[in-house]
Amino acid sequence: MKFILDNWMLVALALVSGGLLLMPVMQGMAARGISAAQAVQLMNREKAVVVDVSDAQEFAAAHIAGSKNIPLSELEAKLGGAVKNKNLPLILVCRSGARSLGAAATASKLGFAQPQSLSGGISAWREAALPLETNAT
Repeated sequence: MKFILDNWMLVALALVSGGLLLMPVMQGMAARGISAAQAVQLMNREKAVVVDVSDAQEFAAAHIAGSKNIPLSELEAKLGGAVKNKNLPLILVCRSGARSLGAAATASKLGFAQPQSLSGGISAWREAALPLETNAT
């Protein structure tokens, strides 16, 4: 105990540096999402279902081929009807990835076994040079 009292600055420095070393690990846990490459693997290998939670205008501007559009405000009411097999991986997408994180939590509450959010959303998909579809209106 005397050592700690005599060297309180060293102890404080050790605690702060330990906390700073753990920060990236903690941030990685908080940002639960999958990369565009991981999403493609889930789509190809495990037949993942892609649900875009953007509004209709955003969906028309750009969306992943084969994705279903269920706006976030309608997700709880319509997701169960749109995706019948709750055991398939479910990839939720929006423009930036923020809304899809909340949508993944909602899907989990609705009983979906493997809901995932596309980290970075459509923007990350575009940056990875993956194809997008548009609806001409």
